[in-house]
Amino acid sequence: MARIYNFSAGPAILPEAVLQEAQANLVDYKGAGMSLMEMSHRGKEYDAVHTEAIANLKRLMGLDDDFSILFQTGGASMQFALVPMNLLGPGQTADYINAGAWGKKAIKEAKLIGNVNIAADTSKEKPSRMPKDSELKLTPGASYLHLTTNETIEGTQVKETPRVEAPLVADMSSDILSRPRDFAKYGLIYAGAQKNMGPAGVTLVAIRKDLLDRSSETIPAIMRYKTHAAEGSLYNTPPTFPIYIVMLVTRWIDAQGGLAAIAKANAEKAALLYAAIDNSGGFYRGTAAKEDRSDMNVTYRLPSEELEEKFIKEAASHALKGLKGHRSVGGVRASIYNAFPRAGVETLVSFMRDFQAKNG
Repeated sequence: MARIYNFSAGPAILPEAVLQEAQANLVDYKGAGMSLMEMSHRGKEYDAVHTEAIANLKRLMGLDDDFSILFQTGGASMQFALVPMNLLGPGQTADYINAGAWGKKAIKEAKLIGNVNIAADTSKEKPSRMPKDSELKLTPGASYLHLTTNETIEGTQVKETPRVEAPLVADMSSDILSRPRDFAKYGLIYAGAQKNMGPAGVTLVAIRKDLLDRSSETIPAIMRYKTHAAEGSLYNTPPTFPIYIVMLVTRWIDAQGGLAAIAKANAEKAALLYAAIDNSGGFYRGTAAKEDRSDMNVTYRLPSEELEEKFIKEAASHALKGLKGHRSVGGVRASIYNAFPRAGVETLVSFMRDFQAKNG
């Protein structure tokens, strides 16, 4: 069976080499006589996977022993609640940036826990954009500042880390490991794996250890970051197979040349697609401000919804699938994460030119 070009926003494309290695070891993991999915999470085979996945992530992110790497479940949506439950104390205020749908969801959950200040809100602006540091209205002594580094639906991305005094908390679900960053500038980073790191089912949390003590003993133990850090993410049975895939994906990133090489490839793919949009004479219209355009999720519109529907349908017949924009905004969205091949972007660009020639 020929593989399609999968532009889905998540669960998203995985490196083919990773899928092949997982397939080869699926039934009998390295001669153990059983699948990794059947093994004890406290056995030596899985322990090696767990340990390497953490080490690989720390190395790629440049994090030292001041940080704990946790594997959790529930995706970013669970973290929307866990972050304020663990970090926002009584009488304190957390600052939040609202630049799109995911920032808005995080704010909604945090307001159930404690005081929230909207430091900036660009969520309704067209074209979509990220706020500048100069626009932030911050709370003196804020518990933390929360931001979403890549708004998947709007197609916008934070290019520079905000300079603030409060600990930075970031939802990096859509652009984690897509480029070098000073990850150590953040107090807490979380990311669902299903876009750039692995399959759905596991969520990465990287937390500065000094923040662990903020967790109140009144929070149920399983909801405390401190609990999972103390138990090495083995307090309860972790999602072992998704963590195994994370281990393989981080190996694959190393094999590509690390985050610098990944970032170069991502920027080149995005530039090809944005050039096709910008040079179309207005037939294709990007929805994000140029300075904030995401290298991960390229969002654009056509002259009419009818043409967009036709575009998506015909693209699928050419093995270009997953291009439909989010149901809340419509349009077209091409998600071109780390594992997405350049050839797929080139094929899409060629299709876009042909489609415009026939329908422009």
